[in-house]
Amino acid sequence: MAEPFSFRPYDERDREACFRIFDANCPAFFAPSERADLAEFLAVPPAGYEVAVDDTGVVGAFGVRRESGGLHLRWIMIAPAAQGRGLGRAMVARALSAVRAEGGNALHIATSHQSEAFFARFGAIEVRRTPDGWGPGMHRVDLVLPVA
Repeated sequence: MAEPFSFRPYDERDREACFRIFDANCPAFFAPSERADLAEFLAVPPAGYEVAVDDTGVVGAFGVRRESGGLHLRWIMIAPAAQGRGLGRAMVARALSAVRAEGGNALHIATSHQSEAFFARFGAIEVRRTPDGWGPGMHRVDLVLPVA
C-alpha cells in the first residue's frame, strides 16, 4: 500500500501552508512568540527543508541542517488532521537518513516538553531542559538521537 503522503523540497509558495500548520499547533506545541522565528527561518528557502503533501495539500514540514555542534532537526510540524497517520515516523526516518548521508552519528533536536515523548520513542536522550525556554509555560528540551 502506498503512503498517503509524499515529500518534496520546500518552496516559497509553501510559506503560508507552513504558517497554517504552525498556527494550528499553537499554543499546544509551539509558543506564539516562536512565529517570528519561523518567519525568519522561512524568509530564505532553507536548504534541506521538506514538506509532506497528501491529497489535501501540505500537511507537514521538517528539515535537517548542519549547525554548530552537528546536524539539527529544524521546524518539524504536522497539521493536526494528519497526526496519527505515521507522518511523524516517516519524517524522523527521513531525517535520520539525511544525517547518515552527511556522515553524522546523531540528530540534535530542540523541542518542547509537549513533544519530547514522541522523540523518546525513537531513542532520543535528553541533554538539557530549559524552563520557559520557548516562552512562558513552554519548556525547551534538547535531545540527541543517536543514528544506528
